[in-house]
Amino acid sequence: MPNKFKDREILYRLIISQLFYDGYSQIALDLINTVKSSKACPPSDRLLNLTCLARKYENKEDSEECDETSQNYDNKQLVGGIDLDFETEATLGTPEPGLYETVYVTSHKAPCRAGAWSKDGQLVATGSSDASIKILDVEKMIAKSTGTANANLNTDDSNVKEGANESSHPVIRTLYDHLDEVTCLEFHPKEQILASGSMDQTIKVYDFAKPAVKRAIKTITESTSIRSISFHPGGDYLLVGCNHQTVRLYNINTSQSYASPNISDYHTDKINQVRFNSNGKYYVSCSKDGDIKVWCGVSSKLVIKFPNAHDKHEISSVYFSRNGKYILSSGKDSLVKLWELSMSRCLIAYTGAGTSGKQEHRAQGVFNHTEDFVMFPDEKTTSLCVWDSRNAQRQKLLSLGHNQAVRHFEHSPTTAAFLTCSDDFRARAWIYR
Repeated sequence: MPNKFKDREILYRLIISQLFYDGYSQIALDLINTVKSSKACPPSDRLLNLTCLARKYENKEDSEECDETSQNYDNKQLVGGIDLDFETEATLGTPEPGLYETVYVTSHKAPCRAGAWSKDGQLVATGSSDASIKILDVEKMIAKSTGTANANLNTDDSNVKEGANESSHPVIRTLYDHLDEVTCLEFHPKEQILASGSMDQTIKVYDFAKPAVKRAIKTITESTSIRSISFHPGGDYLLVGCNHQTVRLYNINTSQSYASPNISDYHTDKINQVRFNSNGKYYVSCSKDGDIKVWCGVSSKLVIKFPNAHDKHEISSVYFSRNGKYILSSGKDSLVKLWELSMSRCLIAYTGAGTSGKQEHRAQGVFNHTEDFVMFPDEKTTSLCVWDSRNAQRQKLLSLGHNQAVRHFEHSPTTAAFLTCSDDFRARAWIYR
């Protein structure tokens, strides 16, 4: 008998999740109150898929119309991360971001506006309005903080001399080649190469494998200030978004530029962020015009458009989920949204961030490394808002310890750690330990 009660509870949760997925939110909420479900139910079409599979085995003739859906369900490959087609509930095996601790603080001579993690999570880079770039070793940051955390967290390392305690100091490279604010950074997916974009209208490519090199090995000149860059997973191409309506794709080796052949598909305002998906077949862009657009990674033709994605507010950031099924966006309306590509719609809205309801500066809404959580830095309180990615339940807030707004937020792709860059001239590395 207890098993029947448990099975009935699972069935109710599947029904509620399906109702949310199909857009019947009020009916789903009424059912939650009626059956007194204690757990939050994320939107999912798992019940539909299970029904199609059952019909397939019960009656082959009646199941013909569901064969395609069933086959797609069977053939899907789990690559980790959020996938609402498979799970209506998940046991979170990763620590909440609210439990992370600061392990290191690095300072620039001006506001810190850019940051990035290497693909293996072993390095971080920070960029500043003082036109400098720092590359830091994560293991050395952790080692530096062990036992003497308080002393190190208050240390301003902006004046550390090159070569001083090089074997143990977290800052392994300091690069100077831009003439204006560094606005974006991106590590190469395979090699020891770092790309940077700047308000000086250039993209610099650095080979940081050579300790003595502080200048770029390649420079790409644009017509306006650079706002976002993203490497293709193969490493040969670089997406560029700038103070222009056109997303450009550069061949890193030849510096040849490509763009969509259809001018009518372009954004109508400055591009705030560009991102490739995990296999490079698609890339996404967002703009001050309030639109999100998904493009073919081969032809650069427009595939999907989400107009006025944040109710005409400026879109600050866009990221693909690891499996490429979803896009996570944030806007200046202080909302973070999860978009389902197959249905071209908003699936979940993560609400409650922002004391004023609107951001003055752009802020990034990102997944953690397992995509169990969604994070967004609140501008007014300089605290980190966290939600369960599947059901949008609010988690514990975390004070980020900055004196001014956090201008860039980036989570490690491999471990429980993130980086915050602020107008208070500092970048803080946070790790769960």
